[in-house]
Amino acid sequence: MSDLAIRTATPEDVRPLLDFWKSAAEGTSISDDETGVGRLIARDAESVIIAERNGLMVGTVIAGWDGWRCHLYRLAVHPAARRQGVGRALLAAAERRFTELGGRRGDAMVLEHNELGQLAWQAAGYAPEQQWRRWTKPLDQAADREPPTG
Repeated sequence: MSDLAIRTATPEDVRPLLDFWKSAAEGTSISDDETGVGRLIARDAESVIIAERNGLMVGTVIAGWDGWRCHLYRLAVHPAARRQGVGRALLAAAERRFTELGGRRGDAMVLEHNELGQLAWQAAGYAPEQQWRRWTKPLDQAADREPPTG
């Protein structure tokens, strides 16, 4: 695995990341566009961790830190590079980042139907917390409503 290089993203990575996630990631996000990924890299390029082999992207993880919690997204490994330690190297880099920033616990968002992803997270020592559910609301709907009174 000595030929694996780990680095953080640059603005030039926006389009390659989007293309990579189409082939290597499970599911899509509301932010899967050039504007969303570009904004992330502009705000915190170190949160986007990329694994390369021979100059080609073979894996990614987003290690977001909000000053309180450590969020992991987009752990994706190219199908031809799976089971070769790429995911383990990406998570080690993410966990180092979190520890250096003062983080205490990483949390990962994993689709319920993504069995391969669940196995990868479990192998890395992560476990689901059944008492939690993710609640979401698209923010473009927020402007359409009057604030509650009372």
